[in-house]
Amino acid sequence: MAIHETARIHPRAVIDEGAEIGPGVAIGPFAVIGPNVVLGEGVEIKSHVVVTGNTEIGPGTVVFPFAVLGEIPQDLKYHGEDTRLVIGARNRIREHVTINPGTEGGGGITLIGNDCLFMAGVHVAHDCRVGNRVILVNNVGVAGHCQIDDDVIVGGISGVHQWVRIGRGAIISGLAKVEKDVMPFAMVQAPSSHVIGLNLIGLKRRGVDKGDIQQLRAAYRELASGDGTFQQRAQRLGAGTENAYVRAVVEFITGDTDRNFMMPE
Repeated sequence: MAIHETARIHPRAVIDEGAEIGPGVAIGPFAVIGPNVVLGEGVEIKSHVVVTGNTEIGPGTVVFPFAVLGEIPQDLKYHGEDTRLVIGARNRIREHVTINPGTEGGGGITLIGNDCLFMAGVHVAHDCRVGNRVILVNNVGVAGHCQIDDDVIVGGISGVHQWVRIGRGAIISGLAKVEKDVMPFAMVQAPSSHVIGLNLIGLKRRGVDKGDIQQLRAAYRELASGDGTFQQRAQRLGAGTENAYVRAVVEFITGDTDRNFMMPE
């Protein structure tokens, strides 16, 4: 066991041999930290949290009561293989959140980026890749092998189907059923769960230039109603633009995927 001298650990916490507890870490009463856990500088583990498995939590992350991180995947194909969960820096992981490690069939690792907020009751399943500054609102369920890129917001009580990709800057309304890929900067409305436009508020909040937004709007109109298939429209856009935001949309649409796309309206 390696516990930094500046760590503050409640006497009623359970820390297994082999755990690595970094400087300034705070661990509350009745928390359980497994033998292969690494807690970075300034991590705060509140009371009744369980962190187990091969789990690494980055600096400044705060985990709230009754969260369970690193417990074995909810996948019948998992047979005890050595897999990992890596959580980045400065995340806020609220009450009753569960995040599982990877599986052998999915690459062996679940990755969470930096500066995310996972509200109460969120579940992130095995082999997911979650980017930076992602917000998952209360009781969102993300199935295995999903990819959620930077700056995505998923509204409460929404479900994300396995293998789905959600592109950078997209926003999903509450109660949505996300069964198909969502292109970057899109806005998805429940209950129909269709792309109804661009996340203009999110783009403006991030300081995206007005000219870039105008080019994105033109690209969206072409994707929604241009000639040819959805893929053909995207390929035409890619051939005719140097705009970084439009190219991000094109590259997402033309990239590898196991799902169909939510079509823009």
